[in-house]
Amino acid sequence: MADMRIVIVGASGRMGRMLVRAVSQADGVVLAGATERSGSEFVGRDAGELAGVETLGVRIVDDISTCSEADVIIDFTAPVATLSHAAFAASKGMGMVIGTTGFDAQQMAALKHTLAASPVVMAANYSVGVNLALNLIERAAAVLGNDYDAEIFEAHHKHKVDAPSGTALAMGRALAAGREVDLDETAVYAREGITGARKPGSIGFSVVRGGNIVGEHQAMFIADEERIEINHVAADRMVFAKGAVRAAGWLASQSTGWYDMQDVLNLRD
Repeated sequence: MADMRIVIVGASGRMGRMLVRAVSQADGVVLAGATERSGSEFVGRDAGELAGVETLGVRIVDDISTCSEADVIIDFTAPVATLSHAAFAASKGMGMVIGTTGFDAQQMAALKHTLAASPVVMAANYSVGVNLALNLIERAAAVLGNDYDAEIFEAHHKHKVDAPSGTALAMGRALAAGREVDLDETAVYAREGITGARKPGSIGFSVVRGGNIVGEHQAMFIADEERIEINHVAADRMVFAKGAVRAAGWLASQSTGWYDMQDVLNLRD
């Protein structure tokens, strides 16, 4: 079987460089293209050299239409850019691995419409460990129920622009699914002033932004007598890049559909 041909968009960014590095180190995949926004100082640079690996012979371009000979686009950019890349992928019959967060409801609907006939993996977090944690959180919530107060804590670097993180929200959705409730109806995202006693069944969120924290997430189930915690700490962003490349390779054997890392890791019941 031929190697899976991958395009990395936003290739000069912190995550983009790691994705290029992960592709260069993985078996069964090859870098077929790398893009950046128009006017970027990195356009024309070799993507591998910029990522700190060997020269790959793939120059960064500012026109994604020149990357038509590919199978999958990996996109960790921003919602508006991702929507544009999705339109290109759909027009060329490519799959997409999407790690972009911060979509509003209208953007998400547009993305799903655009990629309705494409194979897509979209996840809030591509770490294998995080996705195992999501599975455990859902199981724990089903067993513990509303007798245990539920809180989700997350911490990220000072440059992160959305809060709570996509991973924290994914933990909330997993917890709500285990309880068979709607997260939108049970989530508490802010507490200030005289808030009153905790509402039974609510799912609280807490957020820290500072320094260079890669990513810390914690789900707590709290009773009067005990506390159960499910934690994940990312020490290096490379863990996300490796997971995304793994997802891209997995797409090679998938037909049209919308998947996440639970599917890639075969964690579905």
